[in-house]
Formats: sequence, C-alpha cells, structure tokens
Amino acid sequence: MTDEIKKDEQKPDSPSRRRFLGGTAAVGLLGAAGATGGMLMKSTPATAAPAKSGNSPHVPLGELDEYYGFWSGGHSGEVRVYGVPSMREIMRIPVFNHCSATGWGHTNESKRIMGDSHRFFNGDAHHPHVSYTDGSHDGRYLFINDKANTRVARIRLDVFKTDAMVTVPNVQAIHGLRLQKAPRTGYVFANGEYMVPKPNDGRDLNDPSKYFTMYSAIDADTMEVKWQVLVDGNLDNTDADYTGKYAAATCYNSEGEVSLAGKMRAERDWVVVFNIHLIEEAVKNGDFTTIGDSKVPVVNGRRGSKVTRYIPVPKNPHGCNTSTDGKYFIAAGKLSPTVTMIEIAKLDDLFAGKLSDERDVVAAEPELGLGPLHTTYDGRGFAYTSLFLDSQIVKWDMEKAVRNYNGENVEYIVQKLDVHYQPGHNHATLSESKDADGKWLFSLNKFSKDRYLPVGPLHPENDQMIDISGDQMVLVHDTPTFAEPHDATVIRRDQIKTKQIWERNDPYFADTIAMAKADGVDVYTESKIIRDGNKVRVYMTSVAPSFGINEFTVKKGNEVTVIVTNLDQIEDLTHGFCMVDHGVSMEVSPQQTASITFTADRAGVFWYYCNWFCHALHMEMGGRMLVEA
Repeated sequence: MTDEIKKDEQKPDSPSRRRFLGGTAAVGLLGAAGATGGMLMKSTPATAAPAKSGNSPHVPLGELDEYYGFWSGGHSGEVRVYGVPSMREIMRIPVFNHCSATGWGHTNESKRIMGDSHRFFNGDAHHPHVSYTDGSHDGRYLFINDKANTRVARIRLDVFKTDAMVTVPNVQAIHGLRLQKAPRTGYVFANGEYMVPKPNDGRDLNDPSKYFTMYSAIDADTMEVKWQVLVDGNLDNTDADYTGKYAAATCYNSEGEVSLAGKMRAERDWVVVFNIHLIEEAVKNGDFTTIGDSKVPVVNGRRGSKVTRYIPVPKNPHGCNTSTDGKYFIAAGKLSPTVTMIEIAKLDDLFAGKLSDERDVVAAEPELGLGPLHTTYDGRGFAYTSLFLDSQIVKWDMEKAVRNYNGENVEYIVQKLDVHYQPGHNHATLSESKDADGKWLFSLNKFSKDRYLPVGPLHPENDQMIDISGDQMVLVHDTPTFAEPHDATVIRRDQIKTKQIWERNDPYFADTIAMAKADGVDVYTESKIIRDGNKVRVYMTSVAPSFGINEFTVKKGNEVTVIVTNLDQIEDLTHGFCMVDHGVSMEVSPQQTASITFTADRAGVFWYYCNWFCHALHMEMGGRMLVEA
C-alpha cells in the first residue's frame, strides 16, 4: 500500500477508504458463503445527493423537539431517550441493567418487577416498540427485549419507568420483538432465536434433530406468556400486519444445524407466517401441549401445520418489516442482494389452500445491493433498506419493484447514500405506524472508524440522521453512541402524555404502601421505626432540605429496610437516599415512595444523605445510622 493511499484512507469519505472497508467485509462474507455455494451480486454504484437538506436538525434553546426517539441501549441493557431532530439525550431508562442513580435493580420495587432475573447484572436490549391503537402509536407503553437473558420488559410512558418484566420459558435468546398493531396491542410477539432441546433439561444434548425454537405471544396488559408456537429453524426478526390477523418472522438455519458452515448451505430459508386466529383457536380447543414445568400452551407450528406457512426466501434472511400501507411483509436477504416482498392480501388464500405454492404470495424480489438487513418507510410509497456490506442506505420504489418483477423494464432504485459505516437497523419517523411522515431517517451504523476523536481500541458506534423529506436523501448529522444501540423507534411528542409528579395511589409502589399500612404507618404523615426481630424498617418522609428521621440505631447483622416518601409537590424536585459504604442509593421523585433493603454488616457510624441535588441546603440534608456491635 503506497503512502498516498494510506493518507487517503485517513479521510472519512475517501474513495480508496470506502473500497478498503467494503472490500474487506465483502471478501470475508463471500469466503464463508462461497464455501457453501452462496450467491452475492454486485450493487449499483452510489449516487451523490446534490440537494440541500429541506429540514433543519437545529432546535433553538428553550424550544422542544417534535419527536421522542427511543434507542435501545444494547449491551448496557437500558433505553435511551432522545429529542428528535436535535438528538439531545433527554433520559436513560434502566431496564435490564442495574442503575446506581435511580436504584433500579436494587430497590425493592424494581426487584419485584424484575423477579428472579434481578440477579443478572447484564442485558442486551435490542428492539424498542411503542404500543398501538388501530395502527397508530398510542403512547401507553414501550416494550423491549433482552436477548442475553431471554426477557421482555414493558415501560410505562407516562412516567418513563419499567413497570413489568417476564422471562420467556422454553426458549433461549429473545431476539425479534414486535407488537400487534390492530385493533390494539393485545399481544407482544417475541422470537426465540436459538434452537434447544425440548425440554432443555440435559437430555438430547448432542442430537440437533431434537432442537427447536418457538414463537411466543405475551399479553401486553398482564405480561404473561399466553401461547407459544413450535417452529423449524432459528427465528430472527418479526413484525405484524395492520389487521391483527397475521404476524411473520424471518427464519434462518432451515438446515437445522449447530455450526456456522451448516447454517449457510441452503440457498433459501423461510419467512414463517403465523395465523393468529388459528393459533388462538387451537389453544381454545386444547390442541396444544406443554413443556417441562411451564404451563404455557405450545401449539405445533412446524412445516405442514395448519397455523403456519413457510415461505421460501433467500438466504439467511434477517430484517422483517411491514410496509406502512399494510400491503407487504418485506424480508431482507442478508446473504442475498435481494429483499422479498410478501403480499399480505394473498395470505388468506395461502392458508385456505387456494395457492399451489408458498412462493405465490411473493409480489417482488428486487435486487438492492450487498448485505440488505432492514427496511423502513416514508409513507409515500418509498422504502429504505440498509446495506451492511455496501455501507449504504438505498431508497427504492415499492410499486415499481413489483412492476419490474412482473416483466416491466422500470427502474425502482431511486438513490443510494453512503453511511459511515456498516449500517444495521434503520428507522424513519413514525415508520412503524400508518402515520409515517417521511421527515427523518436514522441509520444505526455498527462502526464509526474515523468519525470522532480517538478514544482507544473500543470505538463508539455512529448513528446518522438523514433528511428524507425531499426527492433525495441528505445526511445532516452524526451522533456517537456506546455499546451497540441496536434499534430505535421515533414517535411524535403529542402521542405521549407524561406525569410530572407521582400520584399517591400509583401501582408502581403499591406493595410498599401496603407494607406500611400493615406496620400501621401512614407514609405521608409519619416517620417511624419498626423493629421486627432481626429486621428493622425505617419509614421517613423527605421535604427539602431534610429527612423525617435524622438518626436511627440498629445492631450489626440487622436487615434494614429504608422507606422514603418524598412529600414535595414541586415538579423536578427529586430527592434520593444514599447510605455511605453500603452500596445503597435510590431516587425518590415528588410524591413517590421508594424502599431499599440491605444488611448493616459493620458496627460504627454511617451517614446517609440525599444524592439528588434538591435545595440550597442540599449538602446538609442527611442523617446517621448508628450500628451497635
């Protein structure tokens, strides 16, 4: 490599650098795919975007953003909230992680919500999605999955707090997650990605023919797993239609293998379509089984079942996205340069046996470029697909793609825009609802390379904001991100109604209030110490700048529960409770009651203090725990 080329490759947008990046990625994947007969085709060259942006990402000081953006926190296990289009980070919502600022994972309230899984300190948060009524976001809940520990969580969007969590039985690694769109979000659909023996109790460890996974439906209101469907292959991503009747999931590893090479032998895998009504009918009629200790009904949905259809698509498909006009499930080929458009209107005939072949529901299979992963929409008939290997977003016309597939010689690709680098998910404003407005698109790129100041071997990732309001896509903004935010969703700010102060009867801390009543304590008027053998419960109010109890005494080895109620009624006047040298801290917002339990394991004097700045005398707001030997 010459010195000139080396220098050129240090430039963010250099042609030689792009060739280097694209070439190395493509060679690596071609080598793997080539060994198993995989096909990869060249992509259309990128075209420059001559137009200037019609939208401005600038939001003046003191003004509010038009949208809420919810980004998965990836390996942090949290959800990050941005204002869009400013891309100002507003909040981080702890979900599958532990948070020392809020006490999530430590407080008694959060432990009750997390259940037994609070013992896990890691999470891998992938797909955030906001609940629906009649195909529009209703702003009630946001749901997100944890691939690492097979969990699904629900976040209340009136208070931006996780309020429910379930560990899904019988499967491993919840990956794809989507919501029923109509008539409302009754179900949360969750893909179990990895095949395991059924039951997974130590038998059949080395017999992959006994390995399966399942598609799960979780009741959005109760967060109970209502039913599961046994399938062939590995489930990847999923989406639902706009009628409430069908859901679909991409499915790789039709070979049923456990090795990388084995999983890439077949030229086609599947999109599995689930008939929700038929599954519910099977459960109602008792046409199901259960597995191990789980009581969840398991319906047979393997190939040939009446409740599913397996539509062959190329190759190791990944993204599954429903077009906002309700016409298509679009599956991205990943190891094929194509996406497959499945016509939802033909699924009734497919399940009724009126079509001779599953592929009869394929409306088009346009070639877009190398490494297609995910597709989003602008509500104007255009789709936007991320091309991982080409490091591009491709804009294409869906109906022209159908016409081309049917024999017309029409160009369906509108534009390809370089992004930096290797995009995974992409998401346009309101693009998971029937209200897609085609203003902004976000490309969530797995690599940033030279976009930011160097920070050592671990680089940030790079989310890029693209104006899609005009005829041409225009890149307008870069945002560095940490620890693989996997996916995002963006909705209008008026679709969420938040509370600024807690209500005293809120179910979030109802169990703690019930405990206080059992102890004869009114947490809104009293500060009191309850001694119950080796357990001590310390109830205290807080009003800036003081706690209701400034000193309490326990014995070494006592289990101590501190319950704090914030009596302040002023918006944004949050208190906290932190016990020094005990790993104990929590947030207590206005009118909230929060509790935390720990062991006083050392004799001595230990100060507690308010750890959320609340008052001019904030530093003086504290007290002593006296631990007798």
